[in-house]
Formats: sequence, C-alpha cells, structure tokens
Amino acid sequence: MSGGGGSSSVRRPVAAARSRSGPEPDARRAAAAAAAAAAARRRGRGDHGPLRLMEVSPRNLLLVGTASVALLAVAFVVYTGVWQGKADGEVETPLRRVVRSVTPLDAPRMMDLPQFQGDHKESLYWGTYRPNVYLGIRARTPLSLIAGIMWIGAKNGQYFLRHVCQDSDELSTYGWTDHNGRDYGHQVLVDHGLLLTTSFLKEKGEGSGYGGDWAVRLNAKTDGPSLSEDQESTTHLFFYIADEAGNSITMDSHIPSSRGHVLLASGSREEIGDWKVYLRSEENLEIHRAGFKSISMHNLSDLVQQALATNAMQSGNLNLPDMAEDSSNVIVYQVSMKRSAEVDIVFLSGAASENPMIEERINRLTGPVLSTRLESKQKDFEKRYDQIFNVNNKINPKELSVGVAALSNLLGGIGYFYGQSKIALPKGFTQKNGDKYIPYWPAALYTAVPSRSFFPRGFLWDEGFHQLVIWRWDVHISMDIIGHWLDLINADGWIPREQILGAEALSKVPDEFVLQYPSNGNPPTLFLALRDLASGIHANQFSDEESEKISTFLKRAYVRLSSWFQWFNSTQTGKYEGTFYWHGRDSMATRELNPKTLTSGLDDYPRASHPNDEERHVDLRCWMLLATNCMCSIAEFLKTDSSLEKDYYKMSNQLSDFGILNKMHLDDKTGAYFDYGNHTEKVRLRWYEVRENDVMRRELLRETLQPPQLQLVPHVGYVSMFPFMMGAIPPESWVLEKQLDLISNSSILWTDYGLRSLSRTSSIYMKRNTEHDPPYWRGAIWINMNYMILSGLHHYAHEDGPYKDRAKELYDELRSNLIRNIVKNYHETGFFWENYDQKNKGKGKGARSFTGWTSLVVLIMGESYPTLHR
Repeated sequence: MSGGGGSSSVRRPVAAARSRSGPEPDARRAAAAAAAAAAARRRGRGDHGPLRLMEVSPRNLLLVGTASVALLAVAFVVYTGVWQGKADGEVETPLRRVVRSVTPLDAPRMMDLPQFQGDHKESLYWGTYRPNVYLGIRARTPLSLIAGIMWIGAKNGQYFLRHVCQDSDELSTYGWTDHNGRDYGHQVLVDHGLLLTTSFLKEKGEGSGYGGDWAVRLNAKTDGPSLSEDQESTTHLFFYIADEAGNSITMDSHIPSSRGHVLLASGSREEIGDWKVYLRSEENLEIHRAGFKSISMHNLSDLVQQALATNAMQSGNLNLPDMAEDSSNVIVYQVSMKRSAEVDIVFLSGAASENPMIEERINRLTGPVLSTRLESKQKDFEKRYDQIFNVNNKINPKELSVGVAALSNLLGGIGYFYGQSKIALPKGFTQKNGDKYIPYWPAALYTAVPSRSFFPRGFLWDEGFHQLVIWRWDVHISMDIIGHWLDLINADGWIPREQILGAEALSKVPDEFVLQYPSNGNPPTLFLALRDLASGIHANQFSDEESEKISTFLKRAYVRLSSWFQWFNSTQTGKYEGTFYWHGRDSMATRELNPKTLTSGLDDYPRASHPNDEERHVDLRCWMLLATNCMCSIAEFLKTDSSLEKDYYKMSNQLSDFGILNKMHLDDKTGAYFDYGNHTEKVRLRWYEVRENDVMRRELLRETLQPPQLQLVPHVGYVSMFPFMMGAIPPESWVLEKQLDLISNSSILWTDYGLRSLSRTSSIYMKRNTEHDPPYWRGAIWINMNYMILSGLHHYAHEDGPYKDRAKELYDELRSNLIRNIVKNYHETGFFWENYDQKNKGKGKGARSFTGWTSLVVLIMGESYPTLHR
C-alpha cells in the first residue's frame, strides 16, 4: 500500500514495512532505531506470544485509566492559548491555524440526511464491524456491545491464543468466502490442522428490539496428523461479549456439559432493551467461563491469556477459572470439544423474560432452520453477484470463486470506528504536558479497510478505490461510507487521511506514527466514485428511489466537496497558474536517494531529486482534472449557475487543454509524461564515516555528483501514465501511440503479470531509498494503478481513431494477465496481496490478506470501469 500526508504508520509487513504517510523520519537513520521501531510495530499490531503458565493476576490488567481527561486537558490548553513554543509574538497565527484544523466545517452534516436515519440506520446497526479480529461483531454506536471469538492454536509445541488478525499466527488462510455487507457472511480459517468456519446471520423479526437479532455458527474440525497429542483430543474455542460503556453483564447458570440451548449471558442497553445470548449445540461440550471488569477492549486477548495461565498454574488445566469479578462487563465462555463440533450462538435484543417469542426466535437462528437459512442466503448472494457484475462468459468458474471472495473480503472488512484523530502541532510547539498534538473532534467513521491484519482502519486514498466496487454492490452502503468521510472535513476543507479512531485502532499503530498533519494532502480518490454516481443518474443507471437518494446526497455533499476542492486548490498549487505539486517533501533530506512524496500515495516513486516550489506533478494535475470534472457534473445535475460553478468549468477547460498539458509535462522524444523540477540523475547513496561524541560510526548518506537543474524528471512509470488513465489524450494523437508503446514494452512497463510501477530503464528501478527502506513503488505491480491503466485502454478501445484496435489488443492481454496472476496467487497462498512481484513470476508480496484495492479484480473480471470524462 502506500503513503500520504500525515502520520507515518507502517504500511508494510515486518522488515519490509514502509510508512504509509507522514514526515520523513530521520529517527530511522541507524540500525538501532530501526530495531526499536520494529519492536514498536510488533507491539502496535497487538501480537501476543505463546500461553505461558506463569503466576499472574488478571486483575492487574484492569487498572487502566481512561484517556478522556487527558484529551479534555489538551483541548483546554489549546483553546486558552497556553503554549510552550517560540517567542510570544510568533504564537498568534499558528494558534489560529491550529484551532481551525480541529474545527468542523460549518455545513450540514451528511449523516443527518433523512435517508441515513430510520430503517436504513437500523438495518446496519449490527455487523462484523471489527475487522482487526478474526471474527468481531459490534453495533454502529460509539460505546457498543462487542462480541467475538478466540481459539487456542498450536505451533512448534506451544499454545497460542488466536484473536487479532496477524500474519505471525501463520494461518494457511482466513477470510470471507461470502459476505453481503449487511446481514450474512461465511468465513473460512485454517490454522495448522484446525479448520474453522464462521457464519453470521442477522434478522429483524417479530419481538426483537432495535437492530434485530443475530447468530454466529462456529464449525470446527481438526486434522489429527497436523496436531499435537493434546490438541488432537480437544479444541478450545472462546466466545466473548463485552460492554464498552461498562454496563455490567449477568453471567447465567453454568452447565459444565450440555446439549440443546443454554443461556450464557444477559444484560440491558437503552437502545436495544434487555438482551440475552444463548448457545446451542448437539455435541457433548465442556463449558468454562470467566468474567472481568475492564474498560480496555483492545486488551481482551491479554485478559483471557492471563486467566488461562493463572488457572493452569493452580489447577493444571487449560481452562477458564469459572469465576467472575464484581460488576463484570466482559464475559468469556470457553467451549471445549472433541475433534469436531458445530456450535450456534444467538444474540436476542428486546429479550425481556415475559417475551413469548424467545423460544421461536432461538429456533429460527439455530440448528436445522439456521442451516437452511444460511444456504438460502448463500444462493441469494451468488445470484446477486452474477446480476451485478455480469461475469457470465467472461471468466471461468475457478476465477469466479476468487472474484466472489474478493468482494466478500472487502465487504466483510467494513468497520465502524469512533474516536478522535490526533493532529500534529506546528513545528516547535508543544503542550504544557509535553504533547505535540491536539485532538480532532470526536467522530464516527464507517469505512472499508485495506487489510484486516496490517491496516484495519480507514485510509482516505484507498477508500475511493474501495467505493468503486462497493457502490456497484450496494449504493446505499457506499453513500453511507462516503458521507462519514465527508463529515470529517474541517473548517479549512482538509480531511485527515489516516483515521486511527478508538482503542482497537490505536492498538495497531505505534505512538510515533499516529499524528496527522493538516498541511499534507492525499489523492482525492472519492471523486472517482462520486463521478460515477453523478454520471449514473444522467444515464438512468439507477432505480427511481436510488436516483432520488443519490440526488439528495450529492446536493448535501456539494458544499463539503467544494471546500475539499478549494483546500487542494489553495494548498497544493505550484509557482505558476495551473500547476500543482504535492507539498510536504523534505528539501533538506540527506539520507534518501530520492526524497519521498508520501502525500501522493506513491511513497518512494521517484520525483525531482531536489524538491522546491518549482515542481510540477503530473499525477496531481490529473487528480485535479478529475475533481473539477466531478464538480462540474454535480453542478450541472443540480442546475447551479453561480460564479463558483463558472470557475469549475473554466478550470476544467484549462486542465483539459492538451496543448498546455504537453507544454508542461510531455517529453516529445519518448511520448512520456513526466514531472518537472530541480533534478539530477547523478545521485547515489554512499557510506560516510561520521564522528559523534568522539565515536566514529558509518552512515549511509546521499551524494550529489552533478548539480541539479530545472527539467523534466525522466522516470517512466505509473505517474507517466496519469493523462492516459484519465483519458486526457485525444484518440487521434500521436502521443497515444507512444503511450501504447510504453505500456507494451517489456523493458519498460509490461510483464506477464501486470504493469510494473517503474520502468526497468529508470536509474532508480528497484533501488533502496535509505539503508532501511527497500523499494516499494519502484517496480512492483499494484492493482489500483493497473486497474486505472486498464480503464484507459478500455476507453481508447472504444474511441474511433487510428489506435483503437491496438488499444483493444493490449486491453485484452493485460486484463487476462492480471486476472490469471491474482487468481493463481489466491489459490496457491489463500490470500490477496498488497502488490505483486514483477521479477519473481508475479508472486504476491507486501501485506497479505490485502483485501482493499486488490478487490478491484472484481471490476476487472466484470469489465466495469469509472466514468472519467465530462
């Protein structure tokens, strides 16, 4: 994945991890610092070690204070101007800027629209909205009941507790094979001989409370030869339910072994009334339990692990202690079974004891009736998939199943988060208490995520690509997600590009990578989906009801989108009119071969070697063209005709001017589009002996062998293809022929697995950027950019002109290569990948279980592409 402006969170696995965003961290300049960061990342991902049988009290884990008082203190300090920083005379302007950065835009909220209330809101109340755990359920409310599962896995003779998605667990596969984003999902997990399937079903039936009832079916089967003797005899599953608000939960009568349905826990919540959880199984189960009082929901793994370890020391058994702390708000049940078993767990809302429907509701969500309903839901899902993506006769059955899994994992990865982003203070300023941030306002975010294991939170530039898939599946969910993002716009029109909201999200990110920087942008990819929605109305693509709601949505969104657009147009502009560049590059960098442009989303893709305000970035120019075209489409649809709309049309025409584009960015010799800036190719990294505190050490620093000069930056890659992606080249132009040459040349972009991100002829191809920064966007095959280039080929294959047939030929071949490689990797490894190796036969690499924009394979299979032209 990639980076963007703001915090510097890890966006690559283990030693190959790369920052997705943030300032250039000189702190990573030495091996010791890298080792410390790696340790922090391991802690931040929530990794937990083997179950150690030591004497430890779970109660010690409960003594954790809340952060709310600290946040209030920070807010008070900021708004009263109590700073430690530069001289008093320099404080006023930065202070005003900081206050604006955490002030919401003065405009009606998207989520207050009537279409997001009532039945819509209730229908999405419960869901698998905790993507960071293998199975996690919560409601779309700030302090929710949460539920989930854990299990004990065995590896190398040690027991491990599985809960949080992490690659160190070394599961053979995990992910949703079906998920409709609303009320049904089926997941398969394989853990060293344990095959575990989880099914989720939700319904609003007679007698149920707000949000309805839901059921989880757990089916566990063990493969003896793969297991230790102890694990072969018994499988340990854990189900928990916890109240984030701290409301106590009643642990009901404990039955050591039971068939039929058993009441596990009960409680009450204002919004859903009385609730109860039941377990039903026809197997002979051994059940143990524990209750905890805790406000730290991200530490549930530790609570269970420590309770097991303590009880094992005392009793010699690997069981929960069958004890509960006073006023427990976390209840955990351990279900132990022989070899294989099927367990149904049912949550009933509105379950007062006098409710006569309880027995019937349990039966509808357990046993044979649940089996029938799950089968029916699966058939409905598959039928809907065929209808929407129209893949019949386009792909084979083997490919079809991978497309279904890609969509399911994207929808099953949608999460709900609530909290406050941490916004960095201006350089040189700190709070009295030492904090270097100010909190954003408390906010909710309903969003898809790039990866459940590595990046289980919202990323702005990823989300636009996610929504290209999601709006086609369920336009109401898509608008809900986009609306949540647009409600995060501040008074300046800026959106924090990485959303780390709530304790569970924060637990996956080391502290040093959390801060967001309000001067840094990120590609406005949401315009891709918004443009589709506006164009779809014009093309009568939606039903009357959908069109009405989309129209209302776009009308409300217009003010917010205008503010977002103006933020880009005022903060990311170049030195001359009509030019743009990604601000935030480090002009003083000495340890990078080429200073990264994290704000662009393309991290280490090579730009001008010596950043300054003369730069012109062709990709940002094209993103601005997309944004202006989208604003024009919405304005046309809304029939607005103010001076602002006229400015949009004027700017759209300027950015569409082919002559100006070529004058600023085209290399006439190669027909490639390049950035422009202060650049030299004669740079390298070399080791220097540096004396520090009378100690000599070696340091890898950049050496410039030839002075830079203003020129086009001669690196062919994804950035060079942006005008082509956006359809900005006339179909009859000789430039289009040159673009097709670049795409098809195996020494430049073409491989049998997809298009590489940087040409093999580039001086920076596959070169490290620092001692600890391996190449990222310097050769690897990325699906989001391949999809955009494929979209361009599809466009030109349908435009009259001399290159139409060649575009069609390349389109067919590239589409086939991408599908074949993604499908092959999925069947061989059980996962979708962050990117694919252009050198090693297209092998998946980077983060695995990367079910964000790699899910665009669904649209590639269905030949469905964005509307990019006005």
